[in-house]
Amino acid sequence: MGRKADIQGPDRHLTLRGGRYYYQRRVPTHLTGIVPGPLIKRSLKTSDLTLARMKRDVLEAADNDLWSSLTVNSEVATARRRYSSAVKRAEALGFQYRSALDIIQSGGLVEALTRIEAVEKIKTPQDVEAVLGLVETPKVKVSDAHDIYKNEIVADQLLRKSPRQRRDWAKVKDRAVETFKAVIGDIPMDEITREHGIRFRKHWLSRMKPTDGSKPVGGSLANRDIGNMRTLYREYFSYIGDDERANNNPFDGLSVKEKKKKRAAFTAEFMQANFLSPGPITKLNPEARAIFLATIETGARPSEIANLTKNQIILNHKIPHIKVEPRDDPDDPRDVKTETSIRDVPLVGVALKVFEKYPNGFPRYKDRGDALSACIMKWLRKNNLQPTPDHKAYSARHAFETRMRAAEIEDDKRRKLMGHAVDRPEYGDVLLEWLLTGLKAIELPFDPSIV
Repeated sequence: MGRKADIQGPDRHLTLRGGRYYYQRRVPTHLTGIVPGPLIKRSLKTSDLTLARMKRDVLEAADNDLWSSLTVNSEVATARRRYSSAVKRAEALGFQYRSALDIIQSGGLVEALTRIEAVEKIKTPQDVEAVLGLVETPKVKVSDAHDIYKNEIVADQLLRKSPRQRRDWAKVKDRAVETFKAVIGDIPMDEITREHGIRFRKHWLSRMKPTDGSKPVGGSLANRDIGNMRTLYREYFSYIGDDERANNNPFDGLSVKEKKKKRAAFTAEFMQANFLSPGPITKLNPEARAIFLATIETGARPSEIANLTKNQIILNHKIPHIKVEPRDDPDDPRDVKTETSIRDVPLVGVALKVFEKYPNGFPRYKDRGDALSACIMKWLRKNNLQPTPDHKAYSARHAFETRMRAAEIEDDKRRKLMGHAVDRPEYGDVLLEWLLTGLKAIELPFDPSIV
């Protein structure tokens, strides 16, 4: 005696007949005549309910993709969903999806015959196409793949970014795609070859050493665009299930060599004379001044300081500190630059004074990193506070690291305070006390009236 299929719940679309589970599902009425039906019924070849549910999930997802594609007018969306459905169906039937040509060229006669024998027992046309690799890779252009990447592949990651972070993130990704389109064209993703990757690299080499009198660009800009195209290619093909292309990236190994440039850092004497004593520092508006001063004794990035909230400024603790960490608040999200940027930094000297005055953060510059940077740079230039043209707002952070090196503070401690990778197991108060000893060793005297 059999059991009817549920339409909802954990056992949806499953029926049990003769001790074996079947995937059984009714075709939506609006697809009658398009999808063979009206009922889909397929043996899952198992009496194990857990395994049957797993196989059901794969087939259910494949059918959902296929049926969705048949109700969408977009040719790109239709091709994508049909291909995705084929990949999932092939996996459910025990095969990796490969195009018919790839099966013949790479798999050989044995694999081709194995697949042909398998389809003799399959009645559903969509499953036959999936096993034999008869569904073409969708002809998705670079610009369309870029939209898919932003709106689907990394959509969950972008939710953790603030509005400004999302705009900044998209700006560099968009630039890479627009540059590729200008150099190569908006071609289908599956037609990108190694030759295209090399041409893209040569374009950037020509911009690094131009012959038309234009200003040369740095290697970091070139590598960012090449890297973003590499990421787009890998993530897109991984997303649609084409692991072969994802693992044979035409942009791999094409980075250019960057000229290493020594980072400009303010000296301790310069900061004490110009930033930590009454004088030029008072000409900087109060919040920008506070953020800049806090950077001197925390080594934090100015944007990290500017975006702290009251919950990340911990003053009622035996070791006052700030918490540089992402925020998952949907109304006020904020991501960090890297996972290693997540850290607690004890407060000493002028930094402690700053946060005692601003325990709730800095609303003027919250999510306004560009405005903050522009303000500080304008002030530095106007007051002749750049020992060299390379000295910028970030030079206070570089100075922090230089001061730690000069004080011979251990490498692990320096890395932890800077937000760089380090294998350090201590947490909580133990870690704070350990970090505090390093900060106390480089603490600079300051005039409280400057805060």
